Amino acid sequence: MWADEMADTNTRTALFVIDIQGELANDPATQIPYADRVVQAGTKILQSARRAIADASATIDDKTPSIIVFVQHEETDGGLVRGSEAWKLVFPPQSGVDTEILVPKTTRDTFESNPDLAQRLRDLNIGRIAAFGIQSECCVLSTCRGALAAGFDVTLLSGAHSTYDTDDKTAVEVERDVEAELHANGAHIVPWEDVARTWERI
Repeated sequence: MWADEMADTNTRTALFVIDIQGELANDPATQIPYADRVVQAGTKILQSARRAIADASATIDDKTPSIIVFVQHEETDGGLVRGSEAWKLVFPPQSGVDTEILVPKTTRDTFESNPDLAQRLRDLNIGRIAAFGIQSECCVLSTCRGALAAGFDVTLLSGAHSTYDTDDKTAVEVERDVEAELHANGAHIVPWEDVARTWERI
């Protein structure tokens, strides 16, 4: 299914890694319940994406990510203050690699925080966004909504995003609600394993 979806257009893909930061993923006192799952999935997704980007560099292929966008939330007060351990990315971009970019944000929607981002991506012939990260119903959902509103084709990597339990729902139930909402609004919901396998075959 993923390969069929990717074949629909000739535009390139950007992989968004959203807010996988110390407070949410590493600190035992504050991390989300399924942080280990998201980090383990993220490790494998990034391995596959980086390998695919390197392998496709000579023969450009629209089925692979062209760039990886690492999104980092920051606050003036609260947990994610710039420079703090809580704010640091679990998966930082590789230094000196021009296919990996860091995008800071101060609102849930990465595109709202960075009004020029959509055009920057279009200038790189990006028409598709594959996304995963933390928190499902906050920055992941809002960034995917922002991408859809900006006209991008969006795929959420199921199993590679999560959040906290709420008073009336488990984190997994919140994940499913987010996936249902985004699917209803035109996004693709694809297991992260399927995407990683597709990139590994290219």
